[in-house]
Amino acid sequence: MKICCFTATGNSLYVARRIGGEPLSIPKLMRAGRPGIEDDAVGIVCPVYAGDMPGMVRRFLARASIRADYLFFVYTYGMSETSARPNAIAAAKDAGLALDYVNAVKMVDNYLPGFEAQSQIDTAGAKNIEGQIDRVCADIAARERNVRGVNPLQRAEMAVIRGTMGRFIFDSRAAQRYIVNDSCVRCGICAKVCPADNIAVTDAVRFSNRCEVCYACLHNCPKNAIHLKSEKSAARFRNAHVTLKDLIAQND
Repeated sequence: MKICCFTATGNSLYVARRIGGEPLSIPKLMRAGRPGIEDDAVGIVCPVYAGDMPGMVRRFLARASIRADYLFFVYTYGMSETSARPNAIAAAKDAGLALDYVNAVKMVDNYLPGFEAQSQIDTAGAKNIEGQIDRVCADIAARERNVRGVNPLQRAEMAVIRGTMGRFIFDSRAAQRYIVNDSCVRCGICAKVCPADNIAVTDAVRFSNRCEVCYACLHNCPKNAIHLKSEKSAARFRNAHVTLKDLIAQND
């Protein structure tokens, strides 16, 4: 089994590890050109962004050559899935793929404009995260199949969400508005955890226009030097089971 993962603060990487199999980094696969992935089972694990998947994951589905007897998709999210599951089914179909199983795990939300991170961390225990992951792992081990077609109402919801909240989430120029304060020591960690190669660190931190709006740079800066005007607080999050070294290995 191979599991293709996109992660910024470690939730999806932790879930991918819990499921098992050979972990593969979607950012690294994308840099390799047109990746070919073949196994008895292949999975994709990523966060929910505006009721959808990250832009890079959608591009990965369109570009990759995937051959598997069992293809599954697992999301991580903090507030609501909204239209994420039908989006996965539709994106796979557009890529000539048929998903067998789609599910989602409610975890800590890292969306700084919408949530105070410490409050999310403090209330994580009420979400029964490990129990949710256990159920997903059991389903996949049993090769459960739960995918149905996408109906017109779901397609309408997908379009509305992408046209509203999605305008802010899927903005490749978003990093141009990030604020780097005087705490920055130009260590380069932000560039190493960025899955999109969007950051260069020389005499200053410079952002290009390939931002995935994943907030890996904000949450993993060791000096808490990168901020948003619209963030709810300066608190930051990384999954307790994932180290900074893990995220660098995943995204650098």
